[in-house]
Amino acid sequence: MNGDLDHVGRLQAQWARERPDLDTSAMGIIGRLHRLADALHTELRPVFEQAGLSDGDFDVLAALRRAGSPFALTPGQLAETTMITSGTVTKRVDRLAAAGLVTRERVEHDGRVRRIALTEPGRALVDEVVGLHFANEERLLAGFSDLERTRLAHLLTQWTTTLGI
Repeated sequence: MNGDLDHVGRLQAQWARERPDLDTSAMGIIGRLHRLADALHTELRPVFEQAGLSDGDFDVLAALRRAGSPFALTPGQLAETTMITSGTVTKRVDRLAAAGLVTRERVEHDGRVRRIALTEPGRALVDEVVGLHFANEERLLAGFSDLERTRLAHLLTQWTTTLGI
């Protein structure tokens, strides 16, 4: 019977044997999500690496591209939309600017404020990589029907909303 269980299922079976008084159903969900998150990170990263980017670099480029024309955001807006600290934004922008993928521009009404903007090469790169990224995500979800994907998305949205994240 244990041969049919996944890693988390084997852990649950061990706890059931040692502490039958404990309910391990939450562990079954959380443990599998942790394992999935690690596996997904491993599966998603190569697309970015092939383009010479980290996943964080891609996140900044994608945020700028999603912003629409003129494809520019302030560092604070980038921090908010990517959910990273301003210090991390600075490091990523420094790297992307050195690669010629973004520029720092002064905001007309306030010379102290800088906007981070995609360059033409940055826009071309993110447009190429996002297509590859979405195709990779589709590959990772290929085992699910449309209905299963809809249900899973609904459950995950419900959960993130409940947790306020």
